[in-house]
Amino acid sequence: MKHWIKRTLFGFAGAAMVAGSIAGCAGQRHGWGGDSADFRAKMVERVGSKLELDANQKQKLTVLAEKLQAQREAMRGAGGSGDPRSQFKALFAGNKLDQAGAARLVDEKTTAVRNGSPEIIAAAADFYDNLNAAQQQKVRDFMERGGRRWSHRG
Repeated sequence: MKHWIKRTLFGFAGAAMVAGSIAGCAGQRHGWGGDSADFRAKMVERVGSKLELDANQKQKLTVLAEKLQAQREAMRGAGGSGDPRSQFKALFAGNKLDQAGAARLVDEKTTAVRNGSPEIIAAAADFYDNLNAAQQQKVRDFMERGGRRWSHRG
């Protein structure tokens, strides 16, 4: 396998594992044991209060959250088992790295991202473009801090 393919595979797999771990830990750490619809509703309410969203803006945020959840499920479902850690570990199950399986896994995950991205981009644009200038600035400030907690200031 070419060096750049290996690096891409390991980088992607590492990022997927980190993202999955963070998502899993985030739910456990905050005592969330409900389904994804409950989590989305709480997230929309929290972001909605921080950005002071109106009902129309909350609806657009809900659509974005649903698209992101669908993308996450498509990523988990790509490759069969639905468990990214198991999929990754299976590549190392034998005496040699399952190169064909690794290439297949990368292709499946890439296809899932490629197929879901247009809807996510459209939903994100619809949400962001319907924010007023002050709300957009709050989003930019949040992103500037690297996605860390919303500021308690104004």
